[in-house]
Amino acid sequence: MIGRIVEVADDRRHLFMHRGFMVVQDSEGERKELGQVPLDDIAAVIANAHGLSYTNNLLVALSERGAPFVLCAANHNAVGMLLPIDGNFEQAKRIEAQIAASLPTHKRLWATVVRNKLEQQAAALEATGAPTAPLTALIGKVKSGDPENIEAQGAQRYWRLLFGNAFRRDQDGGGVNGLLNYGYTVLRACTARSVIAAGLHPSIGLHHSNDNNAMRLVDDVMEPFRPVIDLKVWHLRRNGEDQVTPETKRALVRTLYDDMQTDAGATPVMVCTQKLATSLAQVYLGERDKLDLPLPGLPIALANALQDE
Repeated sequence: MIGRIVEVADDRRHLFMHRGFMVVQDSEGERKELGQVPLDDIAAVIANAHGLSYTNNLLVALSERGAPFVLCAANHNAVGMLLPIDGNFEQAKRIEAQIAASLPTHKRLWATVVRNKLEQQAAALEATGAPTAPLTALIGKVKSGDPENIEAQGAQRYWRLLFGNAFRRDQDGGGVNGLLNYGYTVLRACTARSVIAAGLHPSIGLHHSNDNNAMRLVDDVMEPFRPVIDLKVWHLRRNGEDQVTPETKRALVRTLYDDMQTDAGATPVMVCTQKLATSLAQVYLGERDKLDLPLPGLPIALANALQDE
């Protein structure tokens, strides 16, 4: 299912539910109604402003529909996320299989994710005209569990090639870093919904193991899709847009609706995250051997835009 990602970015707003709609209201003055969105159309709500208020009934209705409610800090990173308890009719069975999965299984799956991420990063570099050999040379070196941390080695090369030698990834930074933060927040919300809908527990990861991270599996599953956000940020910067604005936010959200190439044909990024999470649950249950990952390459709409420029 493809739903709408709704961001509330203006201060002093009140959100509530009315007759199957999420209603946005000005919380000051005449308290005018500013808009409505059908609850059944919402994939996630991003709360990215000061002075917001919302009713418990709204949060319950969103949870019942599997739509995460994401709380953002000033740097546009997600700091909290309300997720539903019930996500799939086989949830208990799938979580039990997830817990019982062996360490070798987790290592094998993580190596597959890392290879696909490196392939996607190389595709992003190719689109920008940067050399891809520094990334592609690493793909064959990824072993089960990635004990040599090839993923991190790839990241060091990748950021320099994509944004220049002076660039440093900084989660507290502005400009390009702020755009990356926001894009990842939206992608994380989308992936969280996919993980929950697949009946998996978001805290039981393949590789991420930070005790303070309740979204470890979400962060694992979203890795192959990060280059989609990275390339969009590169494209925005090339066009002179290097700050988080309403326009750049909308551009980053739209990226999740772009099609990627898969074995089943062109598939929106949002649906690709669902297919990957579902395939992971099926691997845990012994119903399949491999993850359903997108093929290396750019989102089709973005590739066409780059060719036209």
